[in-house]
Amino acid sequence: MNFGEIAAVAGKGGLFKVLKPSKAGVILESLDGKKTKLVVGADARVSILSEISIYTHTQEGSTPLIDVMRKIHEEFDGDTGLTKNSDAEELKSFLKHILPDYDEDRVYVSDIKKLITWYNLLAEIDPDSFMKDEENQEASKEKEAE
Repeated sequence: MNFGEIAAVAGKGGLFKVLKPSKAGVILESLDGKKTKLVVGADARVSILSEISIYTHTQEGSTPLIDVMRKIHEEFDGDTGLTKNSDAEELKSFLKHILPDYDEDRVYVSDIKKLITWYNLLAEIDPDSFMKDEENQEASKEKEAE
């Protein structure tokens, strides 16, 4: 699974796998153990993870979410020791450690909580999603061949 196949829906907790478009919108499947299917209409705010970035003070102005999650995975290998209930200062210092130039005025604690929640979920169900795109494609081909 790659970040272009994973979506977040405003007002719905968790992450969803994009299954296919429908007449009414998009069919999604929850990534939690329940595998609940959901149809979201065109009026829903659906964000594909590959299109999400975190504001920074760099020249580009932001860093793609996949790059931030890869840094987290390289350093913590699936276990950050944090949850969405962690202390706000602890969450801020964690992101400062991972992304030293993040924009503290535009990235809220709630955004960091989402990042941690999403990372923990993906690390649990599909740690291969953090591989580089080329590595991810090769791993997918190997799984299909089996």
